[in-house]
Amino acid sequence: MPSTASPVASFVMLPTRNVGDSVIIYAAEYLNKTNGERIEREVARKLDEGFRKLVINFQDTNVVNSIGISILLGLVDLAAQRKASLIFSNVSEHPRQLFEMLGLTRHIPLVADENIALGATPIAS
Repeated sequence: MPSTASPVASFVMLPTRNVGDSVIIYAAEYLNKTNGERIEREVARKLDEGFRKLVINFQDTNVVNSIGISILLGLVDLAAQRKASLIFSNVSEHPRQLFEMLGLTRHIPLVADENIALGATPIAS
């Protein structure tokens, strides 16, 4: 049976909010390949626009799969290459436990909310 998914669906942009030299990217409810790639594209676009502090807000994210984790790990490298800081905010308990168990928290700070993230000092690479 052919897929009913729109071929343009993966190109839908995620909501963002620019705050000075920082940007907040709002992740979707389910962090899978499609939504992970959306975050990846948005991060790359914002880096190209000159933002050097990127906050990914996970307030609506309840489920993260292995491909989503892989994409997040790639963002750690991308941010480091571009001398940008990457911060995760509003991470609920289940994704937080997964991030901690898989070692993401050794590379990316998790903060309670985006306001704290905006005030956080960038981590030197």
